[in-house]
Amino acid sequence: MNVSDAFQVFLTQTPAHAEAWMGAVRGLDEASALDDKTGELAYLAVLAAERLTSGIPFHVASAKKLGATRAEVASAVLVGLPAVGNAVTQALPVALEAWDQAED
Repeated sequence: MNVSDAFQVFLTQTPAHAEAWMGAVRGLDEASALDDKTGELAYLAVLAAERLTSGIPFHVASAKKLGATRAEVASAVLVGLPAVGNAVTQALPVALEAWDQAED
């Protein structure tokens, strides 16, 4: 799984900040009551709602490895329709292409 170019720059050019960030991410993962697959699907919904499409391929690949189906990924992306409107549809092609390209 590849991360976006921007996140790669963050990791390599500001390693102290990246380590602090990743520590917080690990802590939040440990605190979550969601199983890993559900957490990835929920995070995809947030990325779509916030229009942060650069992170979607990484998290789709992770969700797929955890057993998420293509339909579950699509539903996760679109879950924000009632709250944020059709802006989430911009993430749908990115997510579906990532699912199609991700290894099983």
